[in-house]
Amino acid sequence: MTPAARLSAAIEVLADIGARHRPASEALKDWGLSHRFAGSGDRAAIAGLVYDTLRRRASAAYVMASDAPRALVLGMLHVMRGFDLAAIAALCSGERFAPARLTEEEGARLAAPDLAAAPPFVQGDYPQWLHASLRHVFGAEAVAEGSALATRAPLDLRVNTLKADPETARAALAHLNPGPGRFSPLALRIVLDAEGKAPPLTAEPAFLRGEVEVQDEGSQIAAILAQPAPGGQVLDLCAGAGGKTLELAALMDNKGQIYAYDADIRRLKPLHERMARAGVRNVQVRSPRGAEDVLSDLEGRMDLVLVDAPCTGTGTWRRNPDAKWRVRPGALAQRQAEQARILEHAAHYVRPGGRLAYVTCSLLDEENGAQVRALLAKREDFHPVPPAEAALALGAQGPGLAAAALTTREGLLMTPRRTGTDGFFVSVMKREG
Repeated sequence: MTPAARLSAAIEVLADIGARHRPASEALKDWGLSHRFAGSGDRAAIAGLVYDTLRRRASAAYVMASDAPRALVLGMLHVMRGFDLAAIAALCSGERFAPARLTEEEGARLAAPDLAAAPPFVQGDYPQWLHASLRHVFGAEAVAEGSALATRAPLDLRVNTLKADPETARAALAHLNPGPGRFSPLALRIVLDAEGKAPPLTAEPAFLRGEVEVQDEGSQIAAILAQPAPGGQVLDLCAGAGGKTLELAALMDNKGQIYAYDADIRRLKPLHERMARAGVRNVQVRSPRGAEDVLSDLEGRMDLVLVDAPCTGTGTWRRNPDAKWRVRPGALAQRQAEQARILEHAAHYVRPGGRLAYVTCSLLDEENGAQVRALLAKREDFHPVPPAEAALALGAQGPGLAAAALTTREGLLMTPRRTGTDGFFVSVMKREG
């Protein structure tokens, strides 16, 4: 397919997303199934155009004074990819499979695009209703933080120390030119190509051998700050597919016991295969069984309880740009209620002297500091570990993380702009002995 034909396809996919109100991944999959002539490179390029448009949807619509799929794609080519009027006009030739020629108004808008007078939520490319929440956290830097969330995310890997060390894994993936992480000693980072296409990592021998896992550096850091001790007793209360469970096992050198639980049994399904590939042997998966309490025997016994709480996912907008336009105030309220319930429940499993680590991939105080403050008001036997102290679990990189992140009494907030990671909030609390 020509670049112009890919552009037409992206416009078609965005029209489908808008008409059927569904995730971009589903629309892209269906487009690929109905256009089998398109090769993998074409599909990746079209996906890149679609996701880049969703990343910069607000600013692209402002530049073009329209939120029609064609207008959004044309606006994105300027605000995200830096194309000038001549380059965009060349793609819109009206020839076979190419978008129609630019109208006079489109040409005028692309000739002199200006975001200087745009509202903050447009400049930062985030939903208007979230501006007050983001400004509460970041103040005058809310636009800059939003803009960083509208960029592409790199491909981060975690070296599985049960199978390899960072240098060995880096050498095995040398053809992908991975660099080290900024803060996590376990991280390798692969920068994507100009169109945002990621390499087929899951086909790499190092991945198949279990030497590396795909995991954002911020997620890696969250597990490290929780400080699971070899030989300890750990409950991963919202384990999901097990990304942090696997890291906890490696940090504990397969010693001690991890109990992996999730209220939705379907989320746990991939964990068994992932444990086998990673060489993990100290994890016991506990699946929900109707009304039976499968965790009752763990109350008051855990050295560490990790709560990777369900949240709005505002910190992952670089990877899931369509999600930021689908999230609604009702979803935030629902997540807040879930988080409060889970966090209060989690506290019952922590032994005296043990720790409770609360983690979200959210930037909103409603889901982060406010939840911690609410728990501390109910449980006077818990106290937050100062973020600078918690960061020392990273070793030499700890002070750097504490300086780069946004810290409060309740915890530490990582963001793409500040730490180069996805957005993650981490609070470590200790129960009095």
